[in-house]
Amino acid sequence: MRHDGRVPTQTEFNPDIPNAARVYDYVLGGKNHYPADRKVAEAVLARTPSLRSAVQANRGFLRRAVRYVVAEAGVRQIIDLGAGLPTVGNTHEAAHGAAPDARIVYVDYDPVVLTHARNMLHQVHGAAVVRHEIQDTDATLADPELRELINFSEPCAILLVSVLHFIPDGDDPAGIISRLLAPFPSGSCLVMSHATADLVPALEDAVDVAYRPVREDAFLRTRAEVLAMLDGLELVPPGLVWVSDWRPEKDTPPMDAGQMIYGAVGRKP
Repeated sequence: MRHDGRVPTQTEFNPDIPNAARVYDYVLGGKNHYPADRKVAEAVLARTPSLRSAVQANRGFLRRAVRYVVAEAGVRQIIDLGAGLPTVGNTHEAAHGAAPDARIVYVDYDPVVLTHARNMLHQVHGAAVVRHEIQDTDATLADPELRELINFSEPCAILLVSVLHFIPDGDDPAGIISRLLAPFPSGSCLVMSHATADLVPALEDAVDVAYRPVREDAFLRTRAEVLAMLDGLELVPPGLVWVSDWRPEKDTPPMDAGQMIYGAVGRKP
């Protein structure tokens, strides 16, 4: 496990080294993974079988939250950080379904993710992907390709979905949120979800053991700790809740007692 306070960067593709994005892809039922990734995923699922439904509920939350910020909040530009591997119902698809003129920039540090994302976005209007670490907010916001699509005088939605639980306290996750939102005007939004062991204590041990080969630490914070990150934002009802309970739709499956991920949308006053 890493304890140097940085999210590790994989500089080249190696299918024998488990990759967090591909592990997530496997749990979601995707196809972009390898035996090393499946081994890690199965180790976590063996200890916490309800993780699969939690991850699927998190994906549904992403789609509903994106539709909200675009269709109801009127935001037309999105920066999706730690985007992960493309799967069904990606951010730009949800956004363009609500408003075809929406602009989306994906940000990730992983070359595997970037390769897949660039292939996916080929000929997609109003969407791009750039490579930066989440902690490097200045570099991200200064990126020329990002600035071609993002207008800093207009409200923007910042997406940090299942990302901040990989950021240690020493890297100040609340500060990352503040710095990302700082250049944008009132009405900008944060879409955030965060894993927790509040109801499933076994998740902490399962993640600690299984993610060692991935070389990433996970910090499963309590609801109070997650809520503190949202200080200064106006939380859109129903506030910070389980992802399955955030504005569920008719086809949103109910969650069992294995709820593991909090979700919220906050508005910059």
